[in-house]
Amino acid sequence: MKTDLSPLMQAMGYTFRNVTLLETALTHSSYANERHGGLECNERLEFLGDAVLGMIAATYLYDHDNRNEGTLSKLRSSVVCSEALASYSRKLDVGQYLRLGHGEAMGGGANRTSILENVFEALTAAVYLDGGLEAARRFALPFLEKELATRRQAHFKDYKTQLQEIVQQNPGERVEYVHIGESGPDHDKKFTVEVHLNSNVIGRGVGRSKKEAEQQAAREALALMGY
Repeated sequence: MKTDLSPLMQAMGYTFRNVTLLETALTHSSYANERHGGLECNERLEFLGDAVLGMIAATYLYDHDNRNEGTLSKLRSSVVCSEALASYSRKLDVGQYLRLGHGEAMGGGANRTSILENVFEALTAAVYLDGGLEAARRFALPFLEKELATRRQAHFKDYKTQLQEIVQQNPGERVEYVHIGESGPDHDKKFTVEVHLNSNVIGRGVGRSKKEAEQQAAREALALMGY
């Protein structure tokens, strides 16, 4: 366990006025229990940090994404889930600064997902209490933004699948992709495809292959539907 917290504060991009808050954020209950009381662990900070992170994520999504409430809720959950929060702690290399009880330390607690998740929440709350909401936002948002970009790419890159899942919620409706033309020389052809919903055109896409054109058509249809 490293006791010089200056490198951690540098990695966090925040210098604490009250370093005790940072020390508490790094204190696991197992460490506090071994000291027989008198030392606060990070559980209360975890509680507060969970709420602060949720607000930061929700506000960012509200300001930068115009999709519906259900989609925004899924995105918010994805960037503050256990695995995501633990990954943020790992990027800060928090494990080497954790105050863990002997058994927890010997059992690999410094790299345990549940502990690292809680620590990131506690760190966010510590920054919030020390410097206010804007300081907490500056600390946490870069992690959330990067994770959000990754999640969006992974979840929404297959526009055809997403469109099909939405349409299937309404029995009897049918999606069809119609190839309406191609242009250009053989080495640089462009294909145009329309996507029809019950014979109504809801999107059109152009691509270097029919599959790419279908994806672009589905993407336009999703945008039309507010996704």
